[in-house]
Amino acid sequence: MTTRRSSRRGTSRIETPRTPAAVLWDMDGTLVDTEPFWIGAERALVESYGGTWSDELAHRCVGNPLLVSATIIRDNSPVELTPEQIVDHLLGLVVAEMRRHVPWRPGARELLESLVAEGIPCALVTMSYVRFAQVLLDVLPAGTFATVVTGDAVTHGKPHPEPYLTAAERLGVDPRDCIALEDSPPGVRSAVAAGVPTVAVPHVVPVPALAGAVQVTTLDGVTPQGLARLVATATAPAER
Repeated sequence: MTTRRSSRRGTSRIETPRTPAAVLWDMDGTLVDTEPFWIGAERALVESYGGTWSDELAHRCVGNPLLVSATIIRDNSPVELTPEQIVDHLLGLVVAEMRRHVPWRPGARELLESLVAEGIPCALVTMSYVRFAQVLLDVLPAGTFATVVTGDAVTHGKPHPEPYLTAAERLGVDPRDCIALEDSPPGVRSAVAAGVPTVAVPHVVPVPALAGAVQVTTLDGVTPQGLARLVATATAPAER
């Protein structure tokens, strides 16, 4: 993600961040603060069957494909629904919450708008289903995302690389020339496995350090140029 210019004296190089071919956004926890919606819906469902839902179990679901999360719920609670029924029930609750209020993560909407204004293609890459993602798309200007990859549109969800590879393929760009924005361990592993330089913004759960990813505490104040510099710093080769 950098271009190099050697000085005439031949001993130093100036690393110039290159504009990314595209920025690939995770949704839940990265662009919008909807993880509390999901955790609240999970807890309400489990408690309706007389069970309890701990934060530890809820955090195991963060960033995973919805059917994986539903299986965790079924295997650790009295809920008698199938995974598909659990997903449908949870989606009904979180869609209703999202329609009442879109909780943007700090700096995320501003960065998204700046990227679009500069003509940098953006993709939404989420394990939520299109039914939920559409609520977000409806409050954004048409064309904000050049493509949308949802959990019900891929065979293998995060942490498999398929979601990010699919987004890059649809955009006609090399994954290595993009930047991914993620908040969860499965999401970061998915993007890195796809070869996408990644900026992790941990939120509900910590994200272990991983080669190919740089961590920041917030997107507040981050510009498109600053985003490129973050990735350039993380991926620049060591001087010899």
